[in-house]
Amino acid sequence: MSIWWSLHLRREAASVPLARRFLLGTMESAGVDPDISFDLSLALSEACANAVEHGGERRSADDLLAPGDCDPWDAWDSWSEQSGTTSGQYWVTAYLDGEMCRIEVADSGPGFPARRVLRTAEQSHAHQPPARQPQQLPPLSAEDGRGLCLIEQLADHVHFANRPGRGAVVSFDKVLKWREGALLMVS
Repeated sequence: MSIWWSLHLRREAASVPLARRFLLGTMESAGVDPDISFDLSLALSEACANAVEHGGERRSADDLLAPGDCDPWDAWDSWSEQSGTTSGQYWVTAYLDGEMCRIEVADSGPGFPARRVLRTAEQSHAHQPPARQPQQLPPLSAEDGRGLCLIEQLADHVHFANRPGRGAVVSFDKVLKWREGALLMVS
């Protein structure tokens, strides 16, 4: 069994629970174990919240091109609210393929800082050399900054990437477990 879907969402807070509910509904219909579904939906919420907060530039209405002045696909890059004060959107894609779920959240923001250390499943279970220590958690008094660390803890494999001039992508996967008697369970 394979299921995939993709959403193009505005960079606004209301889009985060929409993406989360869409994923939970898919997982429920497929028969994925509720604990795995919860972990993935929480990781997705964090990735979406990050895209909403950091995934685009501030633009004025004067910065937007008039229809016909650009390639039609460029409209996605300048999609804005009615006020014209916020531009951008982000994309969520989920793949349930066999025993694995992969989720990707891409935005049109400035990307991740160059010093970000990536974690993979192999790194989390093996001894790491001192030069590749994982990023430290923010101080307990910080009001934000824990989302990417939380994604790393909830998923089996995580990748943070920059798309030069086009934003950032967070992708993560997790091995699926199935509810007993699930109708769409992989054979």
